[in-house]
Amino acid sequence: MGQDLPRIVAAIPARWGSSRFPGKPLALLDGRPVVAHVVERALEAASVEAVLVATDHEGIAGAARDAGAEAVLTGEHPSGTDRIAEAVLGRGGWELVVNVQGDEPLLPPANIDRLVEGMLGRPEVGIGTLCGPLAEERAADPNAVKVVRRSDGRALYFSRSVVPYPRDEAAARDSWRLHLGIYAYRREALERFVGLSPSPLERAEGLEQLRALEDGMDILVLDAPAGSVGVDTPEDLERAERLVTGRTTQRS
Repeated sequence: MGQDLPRIVAAIPARWGSSRFPGKPLALLDGRPVVAHVVERALEAASVEAVLVATDHEGIAGAARDAGAEAVLTGEHPSGTDRIAEAVLGRGGWELVVNVQGDEPLLPPANIDRLVEGMLGRPEVGIGTLCGPLAEERAADPNAVKVVRRSDGRALYFSRSVVPYPRDEAAARDSWRLHLGIYAYRREALERFVGLSPSPLERAEGLEQLRALEDGMDILVLDAPAGSVGVDTPEDLERAERLVTGRTTQRS
């Protein structure tokens, strides 16, 4: 990358504990740990200069290093954003930090590149994220986080509820967007965010990005080039295994 562009790092939070799937980062997908797949996807992104994994577990750190990432052991944190902040802000001169979720082993590298491209083109915005189409059957699913944007692409609100409410069904469906859990932070925005206390809306919805909105921080919401498949449960891992196996078969 040119010397006039910010130094960019992909940071992956990966903790051992999980209420639904303890040890998930080390669960095997196509014979390799989930965290290794995430690292490899991030390394394939053309826009990042380095990949690091922020974790509380030595085994996860070892798997990350084996996959080609730097690993940083951290303390306990209430969120993945706080975890990567400890790993990133105390080292190096990274100016743009891409928070790649540790449970996205099938993340398209193009999504990372799209997010970085969008942030470089909008230097006035401190935080960026991605969204995609929301299937109508998932509109009422609280695990499918919805986002509503302003005309300039900045977030108005994120919710587990359906927004906008479909009083006019056609108009609502045209505006429904599914939030994808990947973020890019400018260094100063990340420092500001982790210095804030959890906000009322954040606690109500269980969505940490609402903390930024309540504090007046802008979040740029870009359309993702492709969807992804998260792994939250053992059943999700089985689904991802079928997808990986199918993709491998198609390539051969």
